[in-house]
Amino acid sequence: MASIKDVAAEAGVSVATVSRVLNEHPSVSAAARARVLAAVEALGYRPNAVARSLRTDQTHTLGLVISDVLNPYFTELARSVEEEARALGYSVIIGNADERPDLQDHHVRNLLDRRIDGLLVSPTDGGSPLMLDAARAGTPMVFVDRWIPGVDVPVVRADGRAAVRDLVAHLCGLGHRRVAIIAGPAATTTGRERVEAFREALAAYGLELPDAYIGQGDFQAESGRRVTEGFLDLAEPPEVVFAADNLMALGALDAVRARGLRVPDDIALAAFDDIPWFVHTDPPVTAIAQPTGELGRAAVRALVDRIEGRPGESVTLPARLVVRRSCGENPTPVQRSTS
Repeated sequence: MASIKDVAAEAGVSVATVSRVLNEHPSVSAAARARVLAAVEALGYRPNAVARSLRTDQTHTLGLVISDVLNPYFTELARSVEEEARALGYSVIIGNADERPDLQDHHVRNLLDRRIDGLLVSPTDGGSPLMLDAARAGTPMVFVDRWIPGVDVPVVRADGRAAVRDLVAHLCGLGHRRVAIIAGPAATTTGRERVEAFREALAAYGLELPDAYIGQGDFQAESGRRVTEGFLDLAEPPEVVFAADNLMALGALDAVRARGLRVPDDIALAAFDDIPWFVHTDPPVTAIAQPTGELGRAAVRALVDRIEGRPGESVTLPARLVVRRSCGENPTPVQRSTS
């Protein structure tokens, strides 16, 4: 394996000159730079990333803390983050918070100790003093999907309010009136926002959302199953269950089937966060889809802007309703886009 000394000898320059070229120092002449780069290419030289980071105070590494790696939404998000980061010359270290604030802060602390250049986080709650301190200390940071109010960093997210309105209009058009929601954690911005959007959309059609039709979940499948069992035990069960994320929807589907009931004949089901599996369930699930890949790529670009001294901007993209057959629809699936 070639060393920096081999490159210097090949190019006919000093080791210091090679170092300056590799670190993009402006003091090297164009001719010397060309010889060094030609030697690097000819010898297949690869700088030692650790040693280089000690000289430049950059590791070209990003940290990503996601809420739940088992959730297909976050799996797709992590993939798009890694792909965009690689295209921009960065590696990614991923931490899985498993929807636990303590585990989230554990990963954030470890990533900061590893001297990452910047941090992407989908917060599990809104009360992490660690991230507030990191932001105040100047750590380049971007929130993706969820955010912490009061922490002044860019937020890259989807706006699902229009899609929720489309969903409620769709349900009312099918004749449904008793509609329940499996909510996400109230400590998360997405948990609160989706309940508020659902309540507002129902009110626009003259429908209420009684307390009995609000079940508290945690964005994981078991909570969806538990809440749906409670709905089914009511004297007047809902006609539709809207799960505020995909895993809770799968848990709801399990609960319905365990009672020997069928979707949508006995109870209808819709979900926030479309996933590839939903087209393969029986029946395929009507869902609100987020532009997950675009969100991941936009989050990386915003973070790299902040790392490189440019103002990273917040980005909000629209979600959209994907109509399938879990709410009693016509067998022909259609898609409705929102702007």
